[in-house]
Amino acid sequence: MINIIMHGCGGKMGQVVAEIVANDANCQIVAGIDPRVPEADFPVFPTPADCNIEADVIIDFSTAVAVPALLEFAKAKKIPVVACTTALSDETMELLKETSKSVAVLKSANMSIGINLLIGLVQKAAKALYDANFDIEIVEKHHNQKIDAPSGTAMALADAINEAMEQQFHYVYDRSQTNEKRDRKEIGIHAVRGGNIVGDHDVIFAGRDEVIELTHKATSREVFAVGAVKAAKFLASQCPGLYSMKDVLA
Repeated sequence: MINIIMHGCGGKMGQVVAEIVANDANCQIVAGIDPRVPEADFPVFPTPADCNIEADVIIDFSTAVAVPALLEFAKAKKIPVVACTTALSDETMELLKETSKSVAVLKSANMSIGINLLIGLVQKAAKALYDANFDIEIVEKHHNQKIDAPSGTAMALADAINEAMEQQFHYVYDRSQTNEKRDRKEIGIHAVRGGNIVGDHDVIFAGRDEVIELTHKATSREVFAVGAVKAAKFLASQCPGLYSMKDVLA
């Protein structure tokens, strides 16, 4: 039995994770951390420092400002962390890397198994199509409550393509300020916000007389929770280091 601390248990994703775990015979949530201290089937603490429950792994779906204190707690308690929170600052990312020297940390821009498969597919497509003069554009769509743009997943897709192509590209987010042709060495990244769209990502390879699109659509938050729980099961037994969903799928 894998014992999990849910950081951000009062949020929407925290609640979905709790539902997934409740139906999994191989793991259980033994504590939650959330400043709102919501009612739950497990003890909830307002801050990591207040939590005195032992666990095998932490799942984090919180806010960027809450992550540094969690990483300090995880390092002190030697508890692995599945870090699902996005829009982390450069300083927090450095702290995350430093923490991974003492305890296993998994960071992914998107916990969906499908998205992480898509990352590999776009790399393969870029290698095959760029020399055939295909332009690359990324369009992401999310609900009207999402604060950051473009999404962390859109950036992860762009970075994966750039890595596969030896960092040839630069990114363009807004073409309204310039009147010029598209640069061959650019990836356009576009954000749409509206309604209750959970998360859609389209990677467009546009060539002469043909277009190839690789698309992932999330129809519920459950896909991210399922991936997070799968990652937690993987990470609980790992040595210190920085991991990704690629390691989980391997």
